[in-house]
Amino acid sequence: MAHGAELPSVREVLELAEGFGIEMSEAEAASYRGLMQGPMASYRRLEEIPEFRPPVKYKRDPGYRPSAEENPYNGWYWRCRIEGAPKGILKGYDIGIKDPICVAGVPLMNGTRVLEGFIPDIDATVVTRILDAGGTIVGKTSTEDCSFSGGGHTSALGPIRNPRKPTHSPGGSSGGSGAVVAAGDVKMTLGGDQAGSIRLPASRCGIVGLKPSFGLVPYTGAVMIEMTIDHLGPMCDTVENTAKLLTAIAGPDPLDPRQRGVIPEDYVKDYRPAIGKGVKGLKIGVLKEGFGQKRWPELGFPGSDEVVDRKCKAALKALEKAGAKLVEVSAPMHYDGSHLWNAIGVFGACEFMIKGYNQGTNWTGFYNTRLQEAMARGFDSRASDLPVQAKTVLLLGEYMHRRYHGRYYAKAQNQRHLLNAAYDAILADCDLIALPTIPFVTPALLPPRPSIEDDMAKSLDMIANTCPFNITGHPAISVPCGVEHDLPIGLMLVGRQFDDLTVLQAADAVEKSGNWKKK
Repeated sequence: MAHGAELPSVREVLELAEGFGIEMSEAEAASYRGLMQGPMASYRRLEEIPEFRPPVKYKRDPGYRPSAEENPYNGWYWRCRIEGAPKGILKGYDIGIKDPICVAGVPLMNGTRVLEGFIPDIDATVVTRILDAGGTIVGKTSTEDCSFSGGGHTSALGPIRNPRKPTHSPGGSSGGSGAVVAAGDVKMTLGGDQAGSIRLPASRCGIVGLKPSFGLVPYTGAVMIEMTIDHLGPMCDTVENTAKLLTAIAGPDPLDPRQRGVIPEDYVKDYRPAIGKGVKGLKIGVLKEGFGQKRWPELGFPGSDEVVDRKCKAALKALEKAGAKLVEVSAPMHYDGSHLWNAIGVFGACEFMIKGYNQGTNWTGFYNTRLQEAMARGFDSRASDLPVQAKTVLLLGEYMHRRYHGRYYAKAQNQRHLLNAAYDAILADCDLIALPTIPFVTPALLPPRPSIEDDMAKSLDMIANTCPFNITGHPAISVPCGVEHDLPIGLMLVGRQFDDLTVLQAADAVEKSGNWKKK
């Protein structure tokens, strides 16, 4: 493309026609080739017109890959230092950015050899907002390979380790963001969440992780997986810092189509007032289906651990003592959230992230063409380097395309409204829904070179409670509520759409109750 688009040959036209089952003679192919000359002239003209690029406002150096001594948990992919504005609500904070979020001039690998060597030329909108708020960006945090795992073991540069217990999983895919906060390197990081990838490492590393309401935080400039489940959000040491970081990054961005028609005009602009409000008068629905889960062999999900249920319920009892009202609620369709996520996540990611080279078509906003070209080169030349998870998505997604023409993706997108309604029916009477973030205790990291089956199982077996809220877009936070054998346990609180303030308010009360410190 660098030298301009070229007309296909007659033979190439015939091959294209054959691929669509169209019968065509050489003479007809020559005619169709001639009809392509006008559009091809347009493509060549586009090479001469400069593209719009979001401005890069702050000076930076390229940084460096940290040594093992400097990076004992492999939580950092890259270290750098970018000073933001001289004042703002994030002044004085060092902040880590998840690897797949673009920082201009700093390598982006998304944990995969497929993107090795790519250097973005733009800052993601959230990066610019952090710098505008006075924050200092001190590095990119490690992620799972293609951000397709929750296990912590798949990154192309080696497993990420849990600072609470380095032999055990830190969670993923934002495991690096969880690890560097848990290790005390920084107080704030950004993560991405398509199935729980903010909340899972927050739970396992013992920090706070918020998946905001879908559309509240712009996704512009981050590696996309599936546009209807993509979220970015804060991962921090405390709920107060989570509220500060959310305040800095939330709000409309005309370059992100996820927000168009979704984010309300009266959305909350400052989340800091959530801190210290307490929970007196709040009604919390304790979701029956989130606790005591039986093993789901068809999905490979383990069952609940009694200790997780007990620690989460103890944290909720502490809120009850502080003035909240607890009621048991039920949403049987919660169990179907994973099925909907499979249909949307597999087919959508195959078509959009892999075959669509991370951009797809038919949406208005900012297309990151340099990332698109890097993805195309990587996927076309290094497909064998894709992780088990991405290969599974590619193979199954393409099969579902060829055999069923996207039928199940479309059905699941329609059925998501039913799942939304099931939670909204509870939230019409309750302020929040509560359940364990992960219903079982953190396992050990997989050993090197696991079987394909083990690799896949330990990547996604923990998403039963988290992924349904990527489908519906409700705000959901994981806050530490206890410890078992030095491994943290997280409680998840879910709120009404765009009521992230109440979610933070209750999480702050859990944090202040002290359950996190109790064995």
